[in-house]
Amino acid sequence: MRKSTAYLSFIGANLLLAGLMFVHASYTQEESRRQITDERELVRRLELTDLCLFTDARYTRHPSMADIHTAFQDAPMSFDHFPSGSIMPPPPHLKRHETD
Repeated sequence: MRKSTAYLSFIGANLLLAGLMFVHASYTQEESRRQITDERELVRRLELTDLCLFTDARYTRHPSMADIHTAFQDAPMSFDHFPSGSIMPPPPHLKRHETD
């Protein structure tokens, strides 16, 4: 088998799979919409807070509740000892807006 034939077969199979994903999404759209509505009602009824993204540091668990000094609570020049602190950007309300 030529390399070009293998490549075109691979591309064709991937295009077919991508098309099947769109077909599946269109068939399950109504069920997903109903599930999201039910989950919103559950969150409203139970008065749940923000989504917990990471489990290690409290300022990455609930970014909306973080303050600017939480990552450096041990010492002002200390490094962040949790890996999620380098993945999670600061919350929007802590970013400084500079005007030039």
